[in-house]
Amino acid sequence: MNAVISNFKQSRHTTHGNQMIVIMKEVSTREDASKLVGKKVIWTSPAKKEIKGEIRSAHGNSGAVRVLFETGMPGQAVGSKVKIE
Repeated sequence: MNAVISNFKQSRHTTHGNQMIVIMKEVSTREDASKLVGKKVIWTSPAKKEIKGEIRSAHGNSGAVRVLFETGMPGQAVGSKVKIE
């Protein structure tokens, strides 16, 4: 399944560098997004380096999910595609 990185996880004063919000076209409800918790996510950089992560929770009521990556993500990852396994 393919998805798109929407943004970093943020709060009022803090941006979490290794957590991203990911949106999928096939998922449109919070219940469907909750079923994906625990799945692996892979982002491939332009230099062909892979950064792996895991879906931790649903984000909002429109089917977005929160992904915890193993390292900090670069800003160029926002708007790019990821692969969900």
